[in-house]
Amino acid sequence: MEINDDDDVSRRWFNVESVPKSHVFSDEDRPANQQIPLCNTIPIIDLQNNSSNLSETIIQASQEYGFFQVINHGVSEDVISEAIKVMEEIFNMPMEEIKKEVVNNSSGWVYMGSTTFAAKGAHLWRDNLKHPCHPLDECMQRWPRNPPRYRDVVGAYIKEIRRLSLVILELISEGLGLEAGYLGGISQVQFLTASNYPVCPDPTLTLGLLNHFDHSLITILYQGNVEGLQFLKDGKWIGVEAIPNAFLVNIGTQIEIISNGKLRSAAHRVVTNQEAARTTIATFINPSPDCVIQPAKLLINEDNPPIYQPLSFRDFVNVSKPFGPFTDALQNGVCTLKK
Repeated sequence: MEINDDDDVSRRWFNVESVPKSHVFSDEDRPANQQIPLCNTIPIIDLQNNSSNLSETIIQASQEYGFFQVINHGVSEDVISEAIKVMEEIFNMPMEEIKKEVVNNSSGWVYMGSTTFAAKGAHLWRDNLKHPCHPLDECMQRWPRNPPRYRDVVGAYIKEIRRLSLVILELISEGLGLEAGYLGGISQVQFLTASNYPVCPDPTLTLGLLNHFDHSLITILYQGNVEGLQFLKDGKWIGVEAIPNAFLVNIGTQIEIISNGKLRSAAHRVVTNQEAARTTIATFINPSPDCVIQPAKLLINEDNPPIYQPLSFRDFVNVSKPFGPFTDALQNGVCTLKK
């Protein structure tokens, strides 16, 4: 486990009156004084709508935006709220308590304090926790021991997210014309990444997360009731509304490859907030490390030749380093579980 060493109960890196120079991004990266409106045309998909065009609606949303929101997804409000609460508890723990995990933890769950490392010359305005989630029974044994209820609460949440992910992947498979279970069958790895974005004295200077793509099949995000997520569409940033108890589903680069570019992964970032803190939980639904990702054979022909070369997901991760300096530790944790 990796941790940041700079805080204690009474002194946190974000308890400041102005943004430290260490957290100021370049003019090119920071949001500055841009007024980014919330987009009111982002598709909101009711998963209890039994109409025959549900998969078609998801495909259209994935083509136009690269993401969509889902409601009536079957994950109870209690499971969601308890997961958010336990994440807030862990982010509020004294660093001394988190350090105790180091002695007994050999798993590869990672705690990334804001000042742990710099991205493009500045520190992100967030604290972050990452760990593998599937297969659940094996992974849970390596999760944080504190707060004491963490494993039970997050385990219940992940079980529901796994179920939801298979529903969404099946609808995408159907919409693409792939055989039943095609995408669900290769979704053998899940990562949870929970983030705490504290109140920021000047959001024009900072970022919670830099512009990036998700290198997953799909990512399922619960973003709470505070906005902060922005996607790039047609060269312009658009804000995503935080809909109570909804999940945002982001198309990852691996499905973009499998669909031979029919579906697209969208660049996105997280901005900070001057009035409210924000806690989110993202679950990355990934292929297994040895899975070779390439355009599905059913989707290519002479008129639509493959535009991507085959590559194992392991090699893709080694090249793209989606978790920054902690990628190898997390990847090794997955490989250990698979043995």
